[in-house]
Amino acid sequence: MKLFRILSRNIRDAFKSVFRNFSLSLASISCITITLIVVAISVILSMNVNNFATLVEKDVTIVAFLDLEITSDQRQQVSDSIHHLDNIESVTFKSKTEIANEMMESSEEFKAALSKWTEEESPIQDTYLVKVKDIEQIGDTAEKIKKIDGVSIVKYGEGMVEQMISVFDIVRKITIGMVIALIIVTAFLIANTIKITIFSRRREIEIMRLVGASNINIKNPFIFEGLFLGILGSIIPIIATIYGYVTLYNHFGGQIFSPFIRLMDPQPFVYYTSGFLLLVGVLVGMFGSWRAVRKYLKI
Repeated sequence: MKLFRILSRNIRDAFKSVFRNFSLSLASISCITITLIVVAISVILSMNVNNFATLVEKDVTIVAFLDLEITSDQRQQVSDSIHHLDNIESVTFKSKTEIANEMMESSEEFKAALSKWTEEESPIQDTYLVKVKDIEQIGDTAEKIKKIDGVSIVKYGEGMVEQMISVFDIVRKITIGMVIALIIVTAFLIANTIKITIFSRRREIEIMRLVGASNINIKNPFIFEGLFLGILGSIIPIIATIYGYVTLYNHFGGQIFSPFIRLMDPQPFVYYTSGFLLLVGVLVGMFGSWRAVRKYLKI
């Protein structure tokens, strides 16, 4: 019960202190707000870049062309063999008739050429379209498919796919590094701003020490004050993130440079991002207050 009273008193004193020193608190809140908006933009860009890379990787398909003279039983054996391989996400059969129809619908030239052939005369091959679970192992999977009896050719964009995976991996690391770097910079910017706020109140701290207050009792109100500053500073970035991203998504119909880059669905993405911003604001605010009281004022 005593601990609860002490905790509630510290929270009450911290809340009053925010409004009693409003001009200094406003400076800290403004710093938190500006830096969290930058962090929010970086997080949104990073997550959408990663989402785009993931979608492109999932769209990569191994195309297994079957022998021209393959029978229906042999075709089924090929399907069973592919399904039994590791790293297989899905297998879709596409007959040469379906392929021919799609080609004729896409171009008048194809239609003129392919309409002259019967199904038996057509040089087009039946295919299996294979998607893999792990894009980094697509080369090994393609080699295994190529060794199956009844498969004549296997294509998946070899060479280009490996380069794409390498580029996406670098982009992911860069975007994650940028977000981490921004959070660190944000922490030190806010810590220094709060340090100025606490420095202006050093006489108040000296009086607390003179009346016998322990270091913990002196620090706690300031740490809770940092928590409140973090919450208040997070409000505008959270509102901007929710309404700004939803507006952007609706304006572009969920796609930028359609249909190449698809944005992440707003829900639940904006809520996860908002929660992350609130967490960063609170932790950084508390860290800034703790660091300023402990180190700058030598308590």
